Amino acid sequence: MNPLTQYLDPQVIQQVSRLDLRARFIVEGFLAGLHSSPFHGFSVEFSEHRKYVQGDEPRTIDWKVFARSDRLFVRKYEAETHLACHLLVDVSASMGYVGFLGPPLVSRRGALAEKTPWPQPASKLMYAIHLAAALGYLVIKQKDALGLGIIGERLERMLPARSRRAHLVDVLAALSAVTPQGQTGLARGVREALAQIPHRGLIVFLSDLLTDTSSLLEALHHIRFRGHDLIVMHVLDAAETQFPFEGSLRLEDPETGELLLADAAAVRRRYLAALETWRRRLNDQITTARADYVPLDTGVPFDKALIEFLIQRSRRR
Repeated sequence: MNPLTQYLDPQVIQQVSRLDLRARFIVEGFLAGLHSSPFHGFSVEFSEHRKYVQGDEPRTIDWKVFARSDRLFVRKYEAETHLACHLLVDVSASMGYVGFLGPPLVSRRGALAEKTPWPQPASKLMYAIHLAAALGYLVIKQKDALGLGIIGERLERMLPARSRRAHLVDVLAALSAVTPQGQTGLARGVREALAQIPHRGLIVFLSDLLTDTSSLLEALHHIRFRGHDLIVMHVLDAAETQFPFEGSLRLEDPETGELLLADAAAVRRRYLAALETWRRRLNDQITTARADYVPLDTGVPFDKALIEFLIQRSRRR
């Protein structure tokens, strides 16, 4: 199946187009704010000469002008207008989890129907892929450069940033070929991806973040240390955030196969408290690094999640 058909089918395109129409001034202002960042050494467009002043780097001196005039001038460059946006997508086995949620009680001839579980329509990975497709669509529409890193146990594939419209097809084709498998190697994958990103730009990280939190946060801080703007989209299944289970549970780790037996009523309160503590720690550590933390679950429509994030981000800039 053509990846554009799968991930940007007419219904999805309509959602993304609506998002683009509703948020055009927000998106353009958001990207323009990044464009204006002075990424020295990244620019290639010559602007003008100015007189050398103490403290200027010697490598910026135009020696040809000095040879002609016996005066020191430095070359000034303008920042490139194109933003390089890299999407880093977690494809480990835990991203394939599909939870079960009981529907709300509904009236049936005056009586309340019992809750019956049904599967969520999409795994966390499919949700992340649709988010990545929407973001990629917006980035390419802005004539910016889009790159992709696929992370499993390590960096499995890297597509360099390109601004061609046809490159979006390449990105979606790469995403369409992935399956959730293997253990999580987020910290290693991030380090390997950074080694292949030559210039500072925007990195959007999409993952359930189910790994050692300390090593993960160290890797995310390294992204900021390298000068990149960072957005962390934390994608969990709706069942993982709401814990709707009842009775005896047989829980299996999708990455290690480890089994755990538990009683839902006995662990629900502690589980939800631990989840809140974990998310709060992630939020505190990531925002302290001047990056964005976006908690999501598969019960939230991705276009709504994206527009709400862009609105909040634009207010902070």
